[in-house]
Amino acid sequence: MRTIRTSLRQFVDELDVAVFGVGFSVSLLAILVFFLNPDVSAERMGQINEYLWTEFMWVYIGTMFLMVVFSLWLMFGRWGDIKLGKPDDDPEFSLLSFFSMMFSAGIAAGIVFWGPAEALNHYANVPPLVGAEAGTSAAAVGAIQYTLFHWGISYWVPYLIVAIPIAYYAFRKDAPMRVSTLIAPFVGVENLDGFWAKTIDVLAVFATIGGIATTLGFVGRQFLTGLEYTAGISLGDGGTVLVITGLTVAFTVSVTLGVKKGIARVSLFNMAVFAALAVVTFVLGPTNYIMNTGLQAVGGYFSEFVSMSLYTNATGTGEWVGNWTVFYWAWVFSWAPFGGLFVARISKGRTIRQVVATALIGATASTIPWFLTMGGSAIFFERNNIAPMLEMVDQYGVSVSGFPLFASLPFGDVLAGVFMLLVVTFFVTSADSSTLALGMLTTGGKQHPSTVNRIIWSGLMGGLASLLIVGGGIDALRSSAIITGFPFALMSVVAIVGMVWEYQSVHPLLSGEDDSVVTTGANSPAVSMSSDDD
Repeated sequence: MRTIRTSLRQFVDELDVAVFGVGFSVSLLAILVFFLNPDVSAERMGQINEYLWTEFMWVYIGTMFLMVVFSLWLMFGRWGDIKLGKPDDDPEFSLLSFFSMMFSAGIAAGIVFWGPAEALNHYANVPPLVGAEAGTSAAAVGAIQYTLFHWGISYWVPYLIVAIPIAYYAFRKDAPMRVSTLIAPFVGVENLDGFWAKTIDVLAVFATIGGIATTLGFVGRQFLTGLEYTAGISLGDGGTVLVITGLTVAFTVSVTLGVKKGIARVSLFNMAVFAALAVVTFVLGPTNYIMNTGLQAVGGYFSEFVSMSLYTNATGTGEWVGNWTVFYWAWVFSWAPFGGLFVARISKGRTIRQVVATALIGATASTIPWFLTMGGSAIFFERNNIAPMLEMVDQYGVSVSGFPLFASLPFGDVLAGVFMLLVVTFFVTSADSSTLALGMLTTGGKQHPSTVNRIIWSGLMGGLASLLIVGGGIDALRSSAIITGFPFALMSVVAIVGMVWEYQSVHPLLSGEDDSVVTTGANSPAVSMSSDDD
């Protein structure tokens, strides 16, 4: 009883009442509205979604490309030498743990859901830019190429744009660990409790809930489909809620153990299973086809990167771009507040270059083999009538794609079981990092928010994910991501401008001069972003 009372007192004492109160209340209201009017709510979400991608597609596409360019500049420019911490701060986590946590939290369970599914879909419904006939060899190459584009370098940069300024201010200027720290260059660290800061943190709460609910919904649907396909177990709405509740309990247990004991260990285990499954599938699967088609797709990805990045299908309806590229960019934008906050939390003691390179080089290099193997195998089995991949998708939905794939390989039952385990572990690592971020957002930036706080957010997100699956399905999940991601497409631009504003020493750095102090927009002193400032 004393422990419970102590936990509740800690929860109340550390709470940022405004951010928690508004964020929790509005989120709960949204859940109630969706519960009472699921069909109408899903329809309204779809209408808002269509309006955003038709009228503001250029915002999503242009913002992402801007962030890619800026992130590459951070990695190769002189700002890359700056340490995110004091000069004598050592990294809190080993490079392997740091990479595992960043990858597991950032790529999310989406890599498991879309690994076999996306390339297969593009093979049957060819992207307009590819221009090949469906079902052909050219369509197969283009399908894998576009999958790499959606999950490659671009996918990671929103996290970096949010994480780096937050980590810089938190570990060098003792600013709070929260998303509103992004506007510190304009208002000053001492003024991060004002109206605009609170508004940004509340928006970050909404975006995080929308982004993680989308992921929980996808993974929950995949888990349920796996049960139905492999074991013939079909669960109704009540069973769906029960499964999501069980998965929610799993990641709640992990997050209550903290970063080092919970998230770090699960992430390392997760990466080991992920790598093992990819290698085994590559060896047992159509290895030659994976390599031949995959190498051509990789070449196309890099040679046509700019064209794909700026493609809006302006001469057509733009629907394909809206349903795929805009959806993915909006999804990762909605993840950027909590993903960036989590990356900032684990980046202490590392340089900007190390953080950026871990994402752009390390994470992308780990992602490409997975999609080459899973996407290539799915297409090969469909092309050669080894497994009725598209027929199964028509019958069960896109979430089934991995199960007929593994069933066609030696030791299929074992591989399908490992795949289900990977679904759960990616789910856990994604969700526990998001609840940690929500805890930091709603406690004024505390790096170790109370267990009660994290349990509350775990339950709320699990409930919303259940309702989205039951009430609206995949379309509602897509709409949720696009809607909640839009504000942080704009906020990312603010973050870039803020970095440039704060670090006006960029020109002296390039010319070899050293200006140690600049003035922020709030007329308060701020140390320049030189690599040896304290």
